Amino acid sequence: MADITNLMKLDDAIGAFRFSDKGELLEHTIAEGSELNESALDLLCHVCVANMAIATMQARGWENMTGMQGFYPIEGFTLVGFNWTAVVSKDCGVIVPNDKVNYEQAYAALAG
Repeated sequence: MADITNLMKLDDAIGAFRFSDKGELLEHTIAEGSELNESALDLLCHVCVANMAIATMQARGWENMTGMQGFYPIEGFTLVGFNWTAVVSKDCGVIVPNDKVNYEQAYAALAG
């Protein structure tokens, strides 16, 4: 399980968060001077749960329809916005500006 304090140690991280399976923001840290706020993170947490549910449905459907394996279970995803990217795995995520994000580093940190 990733620690949001360690996630904030990633190069240029502006936020880290943990959420419940219902999308409730459980824990968060926001870098000083960031435009992020708790309300935005709360909404992002609900988006994360919704995206994980949709991706899971698609992965299971694809496996069942094609017989191909390896798409399920979905453990994480990346959400690219206009200014920043959220990298999410299981129940937590980290936010980094688009021009500075290192996806491999973020997923490695989320793996714990």
